[in-house]
Amino acid sequence: MFIERQVSLPMQYEEITVDVGYRLDLLVEKKVVIELKSVEFVTNVHHKQLLTYLKLSGYKLGLLVNFNTDNIADNIFRKAYRLDL
Repeated sequence: MFIERQVSLPMQYEEITVDVGYRLDLLVEKKVVIELKSVEFVTNVHHKQLLTYLKLSGYKLGLLVNFNTDNIADNIFRKAYRLDL
C-alpha cells in the first residue's frame, strides 16, 4: 500500500498559482484523501475543508477522522465528490 503524508496541493486562481496552498494529511494509493483531526467536536468547517481538498485535487473519496474521542467509530466520516464522473 502506497501512502504519502503532508502532500502539497497547489492552488490556482486565474493565472496565479500558489505552490503550497494546502496540505493533505494523508493520500492513500493516490485515490483517498485522509484528513486527521484531534478536536473536541467536528464541525461543518472540517467537513467543508475535506470537500475543498477533494474538489481542488480531483480525488473523489476522502475520510475525516477525529482522534479526540472515546468512540473512534463515531468519528470517522466518509466524503465523496463527483463520483458520477
